[in-house]
Amino acid sequence: MKRFHVHVNVDQLDRSITFYTTLFGAAPTVVKPDYAKWMLDDPRVNFAISQRGRQTGVDHLGMQAEDDAELAAIGTRLQAADAVALAEKGTTCCYARSDKFWAEDPQGVRWETFRTHGEATTYTSAPSESVAACCGPTTRSEPAASCGPNTGCC
Repeated sequence: MKRFHVHVNVDQLDRSITFYTTLFGAAPTVVKPDYAKWMLDDPRVNFAISQRGRQTGVDHLGMQAEDDAELAAIGTRLQAADAVALAEKGTTCCYARSDKFWAEDPQGVRWETFRTHGEATTYTSAPSESVAACCGPTTRSEPAASCGPNTGCC
């Protein structure tokens, strides 16, 4: 069963953690100095926030697959829609190791479909924290040159 994913950029992590903990009635399952995540079952959502110097607001939406077959099926549908902007294997992003397909809908909303394989000790394994393309390409028409399979860019 897939899980809906929402990632929001915030400018005050502590205040946002307090707000979302109150809203969801549950503490985050992951808290880092620049990131927090709630894995909720009601509603079934992976909700994440980060304070990484990006524009505040909704960064991207997504679907988290539970196994490789589910992720492959989503990837096939995205490819049929000619929507895949970036495919990543074995990347590190948001303190997790995962495989992903980044896509963009006709309105420019970025979608991340992914399967998580385990935890990571860093937000990303990108060579520089200033990599502008972290969390997928900026737009479908402008793929991130520094991202790709095994680059570690999220």
